[in-house]
Amino acid sequence: MSQEEKQHAEDDFEGGLDAEVSEQEPQEAPSGSVSDQHANGEEEKAQELPSQAAAVHQRLRKDGQKELARDSMALLWSAIAAGISMSFSMVARGLMHAQLPDTGAGFMIECLGYTIGFIVVILARQQLFTENTVTAVLPVMSHPTMANFGALGRLWGVVLIGNMVGAALSAITFLKMPMFDPSTHEAFITLGHHLMEKSPFEMFSSAILAGWMIATLVWLIPAADQAKVWIILIITYVMAIGGFAHIVVGASEMFYMVFSGNADWSDFLFRFALPTLAGNVVGGTFIFSLISHAQIRGDLEAQKECKQGLIQRRHGADKATRHGKGTSSYKRDKA
Repeated sequence: MSQEEKQHAEDDFEGGLDAEVSEQEPQEAPSGSVSDQHANGEEEKAQELPSQAAAVHQRLRKDGQKELARDSMALLWSAIAAGISMSFSMVARGLMHAQLPDTGAGFMIECLGYTIGFIVVILARQQLFTENTVTAVLPVMSHPTMANFGALGRLWGVVLIGNMVGAALSAITFLKMPMFDPSTHEAFITLGHHLMEKSPFEMFSSAILAGWMIATLVWLIPAADQAKVWIILIITYVMAIGGFAHIVVGASEMFYMVFSGNADWSDFLFRFALPTLAGNVVGGTFIFSLISHAQIRGDLEAQKECKQGLIQRRHGADKATRHGKGTSSYKRDKA
């Protein structure tokens, strides 16, 4: 096999087998069939991959490549919007907490409010930091270059800052403007105190599970079709019941605590932010993303070897054909 052909096979593998064999399509298609053709094309491409997990990996990796290439200001504004939207979780849960009785049943209903922010952010495709612990990491795992690591660091930094700015703006707005009654403000403070009951290590440990669950959610979304809302609701509802720490939702509660004088900045930074951020990254990136990437590595390696063998056989067949044509020409000339 020539060096060029080997490199072509390597590129197909490392890129998640993006370079599919293109087939000719009709020049004209009936109106209203464009979406059907697109869906059929996606299904054909997925069938060429060794497993359904590889198809999901490929789709998420492509999304991650787009995010890594986006302009920093576009990322920042989207992240600020996500930080504001995630505060809806605190608002919805606080409103329910203020109105429901302090019982087990009341707590279970109240936890439904926690899911609102996630539903809004994910369906609106806003930039959420914990979502990028999976989507943007997969391209870097496929091509672990310094440039890609730099792009990932830029994305993480911009999105995290934007999420924190959005959460802070929401918290100070809720506190300073007459939007809620005193019982709701008291409910917000109660939520913050409940979060601060954890030690830094407990915060880190619960954040690992939260990062894993958000990463699982991101992995499930491409296959969810019309059930996206249910997937988001179920997973984030379990997070709320378990009290698993999330860096953006928790930031809304902690900013409210700081701005209202019920906590100081050292509590925000050392008891909440750093342990939670580390836990979310460990759960989402170093556990889920690595395992998800590893599970398809063997399949892609096998398909890579098969593809290389196919190219080698095709190369040998071409040489045999050329040799046969040359022999025939020689015989005709001799005759």
